[in-house]
Amino acid sequence: MRLTPHPSPNHGERRGGARPRLVVLHYTGMDSAAAALAKLCDPADEVSAHYVIGTDGTVWHLVDEARRAWHAGAGSWQGQGDVNSRSIGIELVNTARHPFPEPQMRALEDLLAGVMARHAIAPEGVIAHSDMAPTRKVDPGARFDWRRLARAGLSVWPAAGGAADPSAFRPAAVAFGYPPEVDDPALLAAFRLRFRPWATGPLDATDAGLATDLARRFGIDQGAATA
Repeated sequence: MRLTPHPSPNHGERRGGARPRLVVLHYTGMDSAAAALAKLCDPADEVSAHYVIGTDGTVWHLVDEARRAWHAGAGSWQGQGDVNSRSIGIELVNTARHPFPEPQMRALEDLLAGVMARHAIAPEGVIAHSDMAPTRKVDPGARFDWRRLARAGLSVWPAAGGAADPSAFRPAAVAFGYPPEVDDPALLAAFRLRFRPWATGPLDATDAGLATDLARRFGIDQGAATA
């Protein structure tokens, strides 16, 4: 695919010999690609991403994949912090007020396929910013089509129709990857934002069933992850 170079000075070495094992998806929350690129390339802001994808499908390359871009911030996934050192960051130009256009989604799919192949990143390693930082972030938001990515083998989606005791929700969500220190309301909100974006009300058997399926198929041993 065609990449438009737009180098950002905001990057560093990946710490501790870490290699990309995750892709973190974001929305810019800004009105234009120009505004987002200006912010992500301003040394004073100290933020960046590896790629930015415009609404028309233009892909700007800001930081080399070998380098640590500054996109994820505080948080964790699968029991490990410093997500910046373990990930590739992709920003999608979107204000959070409108759907993601077809050209943008096609460009994302093409970009993801290449990134995942280069770094042997599994589909379950493609996550939302809100997944690894549930108390701080909500991007890429309720309008993002995670099911589409899963159908293309570029992320994961839980099997429908299952149910489980609601008490199984927290351990299953944590086994899938969500940060264990997050309180119950924030954990449920982050999970629903990605997998049940229009659900309301208290934790229920459907939430627990979906989380249990994800943990069974893609979860990890949290003890091993934090050792």
